[in-house]
Amino acid sequence: MSLTGTPLQVLLVAVALAALGATVWLTPRMKRWFGRVGLLLCSELCALLAMLTVANAYFDFYHSWADLTGGVSGTATGPGPSGAAEVTAVRDPFITAHRLPSTAGGLQSIVIHGHRSGISTPAYVYLPPQYASEPNRRFPVTVALTGYPGNAQNLITRMQLPQLASGEIVAARIQPMIFVMLRPMLTPPRDTECTDVPHGPQAETFFAQDLPVAIGSAYRTAAAPGGWGLLGDSTGGYCAAKLAMRHSDRFSAAVSLSGYFHALNDLTTGDLYGGSKTYRAENDLFWRLGHLPPPPIRILVTSSRRGERDYPQIQRFIALARAPMEVDSLILPSGGHHFSVWRSELPSALRWLADRLLSSRG
Repeated sequence: MSLTGTPLQVLLVAVALAALGATVWLTPRMKRWFGRVGLLLCSELCALLAMLTVANAYFDFYHSWADLTGGVSGTATGPGPSGAAEVTAVRDPFITAHRLPSTAGGLQSIVIHGHRSGISTPAYVYLPPQYASEPNRRFPVTVALTGYPGNAQNLITRMQLPQLASGEIVAARIQPMIFVMLRPMLTPPRDTECTDVPHGPQAETFFAQDLPVAIGSAYRTAAAPGGWGLLGDSTGGYCAAKLAMRHSDRFSAAVSLSGYFHALNDLTTGDLYGGSKTYRAENDLFWRLGHLPPPPIRILVTSSRRGERDYPQIQRFIALARAPMEVDSLILPSGGHHFSVWRSELPSALRWLADRLLSSRG
């Protein structure tokens, strides 16, 4: 039974209603207090499971049981015999269901195999219509990251990134670009915050080294760093800003949609820094701005004055930034931390990003 399918949702809602009915009917008949407490706890647990399942199906946090349990997802086969990062094409019914018109470009489902990091993960690639018609052109690349736990499909279904991007490209409001869409949670269910964890997942190495090599070998991409950018929401926004700041030799621009700027350490992350305060500080973007030379990159940050908790952080980040680093902002009067807000910000964010990435010929 699918984790996000309707049958599971209907089953758990029915169980929750049955548990509620049983609690109402049996409680007056229970003579011992611990029996009544047990009924109440059972009813609440069933209701909680039903609500979590429905919410997960709507937001697509965990797309499969493998995601939820930390099992292997996708169709990863490991690095090829060359020992280099590479891309494997995957047949995916999701792509068939969300196929774009031929004039808008194309979507592909792939698995990226990282040699240096040892990580393989699924992703989606959007190719603009000019990719087929201009064989001598090399296209800018934007790596788009969803939040945690998230799912790369959210970038297509909730954010409508390829749909909005293709519309902007066809209308000639932005230059043709390649988008690589994936989630920052490379080793589910752990939230690595795009960090190289000591004795753990090497997420930063995957994003900063393996992914550019793999995508560059499989597609006609512009040269780094001028032709490569990042875009992300929430945790993906933090990753986008952090990867650009720590790897300005790979990325020249980043968009952080409602992202944060400090290094997390909580139940979802575990110990990401090997107990090192120095390493944790290096992953804190406020600390980097205050203690290290600013990188030669450009960042767009977005937030809302009302409805978004990260607004004070945005203001602090802007105040700390200095040349050669440039920070622009898109601040809404009101909004929140959800897909509809980020989707409304995307057209402006895409135009900002496209103006700052370089394409090339040959």
